[in-house]
Amino acid sequence: MVLQKPLLFARELISRNLKAGGYAVDATCGNGHDTLFLAELVGRDGSVLAFDIQPQAINATRQRLAANGLLERVKIIEASHTKIADYSQMAFDAVMFNLGYLPHGDHSIVTKPESTVAALHFAAEQLNKGGIITVLVYTGHEGGKEEGEKVREFSSALPQQLFTVLEYRLLNQLNNPPFLLAITRL
Repeated sequence: MVLQKPLLFARELISRNLKAGGYAVDATCGNGHDTLFLAELVGRDGSVLAFDIQPQAINATRQRLAANGLLERVKIIEASHTKIADYSQMAFDAVMFNLGYLPHGDHSIVTKPESTVAALHFAAEQLNKGGIITVLVYTGHEGGKEEGEKVREFSSALPQQLFTVLEYRLLNQLNNPPFLLAITRL
């Protein structure tokens, strides 16, 4: 077995848990790669909410979904992931977070510990039994290490009777490699 990079492992975990007809959230849609991935998994009868605060990310995501004929499966929202509760009170089957900054975008616009933990708190409350949250944590930017610590603290404090939390990281990689936190509801 070859060990996967954290993003690929996150997708593998999501694909094991998110089935056709499911309901998923991309909390940080970025350039739309994870949103497309989720839209493919939920199929025709499922749906995805995708959030980002940057118009560039919203446009990239919309274009990627349209090019693949999957735009109708996704509601794209230009807002912080802290606003998930404003758009849905339904239970989620999967939620993906990809923290840090928008690749090829403005690196001064980054996810923040307070908003990320608030969004994770709501996502965990709304997670279906058997559902999964993946959090890809990048720490190489200003504030990234602090956000990683806060997200890790939140995840570690989840009650073990209700959740299982996995931390996955490659230890011998250079330049602040990302790590993955995966949370499943029992």
